[in-house]
Amino acid sequence: MKIRHEILADKEIISNIHYAAFKNHPQHAPGAEPTEHLIVERLRTANAMTLSLVAEKGNDLLGHIAFSVAPIGYITGGWHLLGPVGVLPEHQGKGVGSALICEAIIILQANTASGIVLVGDPAFYQRFGFRNHEGLNYPGVPNQYVLALPLTGNGNVPKGDIVAHEAFGG
Repeated sequence: MKIRHEILADKEIISNIHYAAFKNHPQHAPGAEPTEHLIVERLRTANAMTLSLVAEKGNDLLGHIAFSVAPIGYITGGWHLLGPVGVLPEHQGKGVGSALICEAIIILQANTASGIVLVGDPAFYQRFGFRNHEGLNYPGVPNQYVLALPLTGNGNVPKGDIVAHEAFGG
């Protein structure tokens, strides 16, 4: 498996990956249609993805991860929101998502990003160094699921609300 930047030809496959990955996800109400693929499409249309990677094995795409700028409080640059990350159901639990996250951290750190924020399961994301930080909030989400990974030497995380791109709102 290799991780690479998305190309134009991946667009429809990426949408299909996110749709399939979240089709029966517990975060959605039973029978509700997933919207993660629409977030990616809206981020792409707005030219708002700061990083978009795919996991590829042979000629097949197995997963995708997207990042967008994430202002926090009064800090308007340097922080990136991870999401969504999706892996085809038959490849979940096999390290595809982890490989995407690890490669993205390396790339963002090399590009001098200040850090990464996300809303997600602490039990999963702590293995990559993400944790809760006092004063970091995502409106409407319990703080236990609001995580950050500083990428700079000082390790500081800004306080305030994470402002996601409007693509996340629908």
